[in-house]
Amino acid sequence: MNQLFDAYFTARDMREVFCDHGRIQAMLDFEAALARAEARVGLIPHSVVVPIEAACRAEHYDFVALGDAIATAGNSAIPLVKALGKRLAATDADAERYVHLGATSQDVMDTGLVLQIRQALVLIEQDLAQLGEILATQALRYVATPLAGRTWLQHATPVTLGMKIAGWLGAVTRSRQRLQQLKPRLLVLQFGGASGTLAALGDRAMPIAEALAEELQLTLPDQPWHTQRDRLVEFGAVLGLIAGSLGKLGRDISLLMQTEAGEVFEPSAPGKGGSSTMPHKRNPVGAAVLIGAATRVPGLLSTLFSAMPQEHERSLGLWHAEWETLPEICCLVSGALQQALLVADGLEVDAERMSRNLDLTRGLVLAEAVSIVLAQRVGRDTAHHLLEQCCKRAVAEQRHLRAVLGDEPEVTAELSVAELDQLLDPAHYLGQAHTWVERAVAEHSAMTA
Repeated sequence: MNQLFDAYFTARDMREVFCDHGRIQAMLDFEAALARAEARVGLIPHSVVVPIEAACRAEHYDFVALGDAIATAGNSAIPLVKALGKRLAATDADAERYVHLGATSQDVMDTGLVLQIRQALVLIEQDLAQLGEILATQALRYVATPLAGRTWLQHATPVTLGMKIAGWLGAVTRSRQRLQQLKPRLLVLQFGGASGTLAALGDRAMPIAEALAEELQLTLPDQPWHTQRDRLVEFGAVLGLIAGSLGKLGRDISLLMQTEAGEVFEPSAPGKGGSSTMPHKRNPVGAAVLIGAATRVPGLLSTLFSAMPQEHERSLGLWHAEWETLPEICCLVSGALQQALLVADGLEVDAERMSRNLDLTRGLVLAEAVSIVLAQRVGRDTAHHLLEQCCKRAVAEQRHLRAVLGDEPEVTAELSVAELDQLLDPAHYLGQAHTWVERAVAEHSAMTA
């Protein structure tokens, strides 16, 4: 595998979960647990469990040889089980007879994947919780820092930086809630044998399935799910939502970093965000990962959705399409989370630039504030028309709206100097921004408690 970009797009811990060693070890963990479960119910001798467990170590196997064998076998479990049996036969012929008893290749691979997903969930949930804590702190820090709201990429009425960060925080909290909700459906055993009936195990099938689930600390589902892939696709979809929410964070940061805005920046570091030719550049390299992941994950997720209508009791090709897809989604999301943590924790904020930018339109962004108050005194249509004319005059004459309003008798007859000054102050037109921050932080805190 080409790892040139791994450090940029993937967290190291997540790559270890889904590397070849991680995949093989998860499948071997299934085989060892199966032996323990079958010994517990008396299907196989207890004496063979220890040698089977000893052979279920990924470092004992040649991944290159396994990879070559997969090209012929059609999946990774077949050559792995053969290699496991061969290793046992060389040391304990009795144990070799009992390995993989009653299971099928997809049981090994799917349950192995679930074990990997469980590890991945720990990493993702830890990062989301940490990101939520950072964003909560930043939202409170900048709860009253005004900046221009932007709609259709144009200046709108003022918001606060804290309110914008609270929006990012809310999305993180909802993703944490979704992960908690799906875990009971996701972290389940796959064990059905050849066609899902476990017929090879006779009347001991259910006791073995229950024991196997206990051994692996997974839930025993209502039935095997060989070709019912909604559990995995639901997980992929939640990861897609996380990637999209982090992409939103990255998009906002990159736009605020634009030269023309210059309001919020990623943390600086030696050699970070430079250009190969322009010494002055400070590029949003962290935001690029967030946007990149948000762009790539939907395509991968579409593969999972496309692979859902699997044939009968075992799929041809559609199951195969999942093998590298879901791990890659996990890796991309992990990389985005790592970058989001760095960006959010080290935000550099230029509040003075925000204030200057708010005044770029010479008070026009606060025309609504004046219009609403004036409407209560002279009527909505009259107030709207009057403010519209004053705004046009301010633009044409390149004057501040406050000065134009101060010269308009119809306005000064209704609004005092003090009222106009307050209405044209962004700090006095922030609405419920503070409330939104408090609510987002409270919801985050409820998740953490």
